[in-house]
Amino acid sequence: MDRVALRGLKARGHHGVFPREREEGQTFIVDLVLGLDTRLAAADDDLAKTVHYGVVAEEVVDVVQGEPVDLIETLAERIAQQCLKHEGVQEVEVVVHKPDAPITVPFDDVTITITRSRV
Repeated sequence: MDRVALRGLKARGHHGVFPREREEGQTFIVDLVLGLDTRLAAADDDLAKTVHYGVVAEEVVDVVQGEPVDLIETLAERIAQQCLKHEGVQEVEVVVHKPDAPITVPFDDVTITITRSRV
């Protein structure tokens, strides 16, 4: 399976369990690895035979900016399901970064990584 990766998609969302997170929002960063077969697209040099990663990026940002959820696990699942709506995408790995998580000790990042597939 071939891989198309999008790294560092940024969007502001209002996800979290604390009122401040819901009210003020924060930046979330998303990395994606889409698993698909790109041979037909490459052979014909045809965008219609692969995934349009620009469209996927816009859809992911819409999910992050959309309806708030408590957990980044739920957000990652919603992103994965959106990616799998694209016919050629057989598998997706989603990493959601929450660099401004409400943690009381110094840290660089909090992430959740999930992998989902059609199978």
